[in-house]
Amino acid sequence: MANFFTRLQEGLSKTRDNIAKGIDNVFNGFSSIDDDFYEELEETLIMGDIGVNATSKIMDKLREQVKEKKIKEPSACKQLLIDDIREQMKTDENAYDFENKKTIIFIIGVNGVGKTTSVGKLASIFKKQGKKVLIAAADTYRAAATEQLKEWADRAETPIIMGKEGADPASVIYDAVGAFKARNLDILIVDTAGRLHNKKNLMEELAKMNRIIDKELPDVWRENFIVLDGTTGQNALSQAKEFGEAANLTGIILTKLDGTAKGGIAVAIVSELNIPVKYIGVGEGIDDLQRFDSDEFVNALFI
Repeated sequence: MANFFTRLQEGLSKTRDNIAKGIDNVFNGFSSIDDDFYEELEETLIMGDIGVNATSKIMDKLREQVKEKKIKEPSACKQLLIDDIREQMKTDENAYDFENKKTIIFIIGVNGVGKTTSVGKLASIFKKQGKKVLIAAADTYRAAATEQLKEWADRAETPIIMGKEGADPASVIYDAVGAFKARNLDILIVDTAGRLHNKKNLMEELAKMNRIIDKELPDVWRENFIVLDGTTGQNALSQAKEFGEAANLTGIILTKLDGTAKGGIAVAIVSELNIPVKYIGVGEGIDDLQRFDSDEFVNALFI
């Protein structure tokens, strides 16, 4: 994990330049805590992609603590700010309980965000835990998507269920659920179609697949993970909101955090949508996806 933290730190260096340096300039540029100080700090956080809602929450808490602790020096409240961001980002201690249950995970998101690669990387994580994993290629609209997924399944040494191009995704789920039961597997990861332009179709598709699971595996645990590209900033937040209307999202996989100046969007997404970041990616390798750790993330940003 130390190696992953180093890569995370390197990956977030542009974000750190964007946010941490701006914050330092505010704390060093003011000799007292007044309205101008708060205004400048607020603007710095919003410009760092932390978002209006998350920034409002952070600023309200900071004002409250400054008043409560009777803090006069700007430098004395910097740690309060960092600790509050860390607190906002914390994942619930039960967030990974699904790893020890019979679970079906739907991977949701637009094409190009790293959805297919995330499926392969997740499979690899679970395999290393000793889980019996299966992948279902339910994005049947693009032959290239299935081919790419097959490559990642091979890299993760995980079996895959595929359908013909243009086949009903529900038929792939039906076959995958049958194999899941017959082979007594632990985790089924389903790659879904990356379409958002027609939410109604997507909702119907997911509902149809879930009905099959309800019938065949009524007691199985469900997770719906949305994959978001960390380089797209506020656009990632918009996607999460849109997909949240089509599916009950239970977690976020934030990819491409290596080399982006927009890593602050992670704070905005968690704050606005109340959905935890569960995994983050900092590279193309099969081991470049790891569980999210708020301490590591905030340390990589500020320390």
